[in-house]
Amino acid sequence: MNYPKYFQFNGNKYCTYNEISLLDLVQYFNYNSPLFVLEYNNFICNKNKWKNTFIKNNDILEIVTIVGGG
Repeated sequence: MNYPKYFQFNGNKYCTYNEISLLDLVQYFNYNSPLFVLEYNNFICNKNKWKNTFIKNNDILEIVTIVGGG
């Protein structure tokens, strides 16, 4: 039996019963720009790990966009 996993993504609360990787989540929300990083439970998660890192109950994820300026 799959138990619900509650998580927060960009300040919004979600629930899933499925196994979702960080890569699945980023693709689902259509984030395609190479100019962002994913903060996973207050740490920057390397893009190489997104495919094999799965959302767990109470995870907090944030997309941090890199913005240039002068």
